[in-house]
Amino acid sequence: MKKIVLLISGRGSNMQAIVESAIAEQWPAQIAAVISNRTDAGGLDYAVSRGIPTAVVVSKEFTTREEFDAALLAKIDEFEPDLVLLAGFMRILTADFVKHYEGRMLNIHPSLLPSFVGLATHQQALDAGVKIHGATVHFVTPELDHGPIVAQAAVQVLPDDSEQSLAARVLAQEHIIYPWSVRQFVEGKIQLVDNRVRIAE
Repeated sequence: MKKIVLLISGRGSNMQAIVESAIAEQWPAQIAAVISNRTDAGGLDYAVSRGIPTAVVVSKEFTTREEFDAALLAKIDEFEPDLVLLAGFMRILTADFVKHYEGRMLNIHPSLLPSFVGLATHQQALDAGVKIHGATVHFVTPELDHGPIVAQAAVQVLPDDSEQSLAARVLAQEHIIYPWSVRQFVEGKIQLVDNRVRIAE
């Protein structure tokens, strides 16, 4: 039984998709906690409604990124996770924090990495005039929005797309590939070989 800790900053729609999938599909996993860096994160209410322990480590209360990461790491480790999931967690993490969870921390990014790292990915895609956009689940490494790729989903960019319409279609795909990727991990099907992900049959 794998223990999972999810980190959120907002409504946590990907967190909710993961929790719902874990329950419906009866994964060999326990959602050990949902932790936020914001007291007003809407996803905390959802977690409470599901009986999931919650915690808040307020990023604004720390003067440096290192101090915040140390406090966050200590709080996460209270739950002894096998897997840490970034689900709309809007913080850049220090290298020491990332290395502590090496090989057991996943993120979902709203682009087809390595294209369009950072913020405003949908507008980046529209500005670049690409025909295909999407989302990527990857292992977290010290380099921002990089790391071995577990899964990707592509959506067509339509001629009349706005940032909002494109984001909505990408988010729908995120809610599919992130739970799928987490399930592969908890079932022991993911192997990291030469910095690439292999999924066992």
